[in-house]
Amino acid sequence: MDTIMKKYMAIAAAAAALTLAGCSKVNLENYEKIEIGMDKAEVEAILGSADKCEEKTLHTNCIWGNKDKNIEITLVSDKVSLYSKTGLDAK
Repeated sequence: MDTIMKKYMAIAAAAAALTLAGCSKVNLENYEKIEIGMDKAEVEAILGSADKCEEKTLHTNCIWGNKDKNIEITLVSDKVSLYSKTGLDAK
């Protein structure tokens, strides 16, 4: 019974990982919704919480995604001032 349970758990974990990967908000469609001047809260409503933010003296750089597929946004006073994408090109 232990072997069956371990196999079941492995299948369930793999299915969960695939589901999460398929539901990523870091995609071209959401990138195209971002606009200069948007509040950070508006961006988070589209993309969710950033994976990493780094506060600088006059601005904050936030990244959603990973090094291969991401959206990077520079915020000044919590408003979008610059944004770019990596690995989100349409196929």
